[in-house]
Amino acid sequence: MHEPAHQVGEGHAATVAPLQQRVSGAILDAAARVLAARGREASIGEIAAAAGVARATVYRYFPSRQTLLDELARLAVSRAGERLDSAGVHQVGAAEGVARAVRALLDVGDLFLVLARERVRPDPDIYDQLLLAPLRRLVEAGQTSGQLRADLPPSWLSESLVGLVVAVLSARPAHGREDTAASIASLFLEGTRARPSGVPAGDQS
Repeated sequence: MHEPAHQVGEGHAATVAPLQQRVSGAILDAAARVLAARGREASIGEIAAAAGVARATVYRYFPSRQTLLDELARLAVSRAGERLDSAGVHQVGAAEGVARAVRALLDVGDLFLVLARERVRPDPDIYDQLLLAPLRRLVEAGQTSGQLRADLPPSWLSESLVGLVVAVLSARPAHGREDTAASIASLFLEGTRARPSGVPAGDQS
């Protein structure tokens, strides 16, 4: 007796979806690596080779280069949000919170680098909700406690922290992750640390 057609179809659909997710994930990971290394000179063929799939397969999942870049942007923001959440940046003081945030953002790595080099703009609402809002809350808490300077808007400082991480990633630092994270956190904090009352912003004495 033949198996009913609808049962075969259901089983097939259940196995296809995970396969599609694996292929899509492999393409995105490969695209992040290749585009971070070669920038706009990277071809879809190179991305396909790095992912271990045919060039046509890349186009089947991502019909255009812009479609691929848009998905990389969404993935970068999503991963950054997940890492910031798991890092518990709001459970500690400002200095440790900044250090944890920097490590979380560095872990997004090539995805951030691609966004900067390709000038891809993520969805602004999602970017703000998942990435900037947690950093703003961290900055606001530091300003309220007197650990961070309060004469600059939290939005400026949170954007500056992201920009600093991206700039360092773009320079391809030779140091290890922890040393790089410590250097970024120190550079950011020294510029945003609260000053004693009455000391002008330009006075370093």
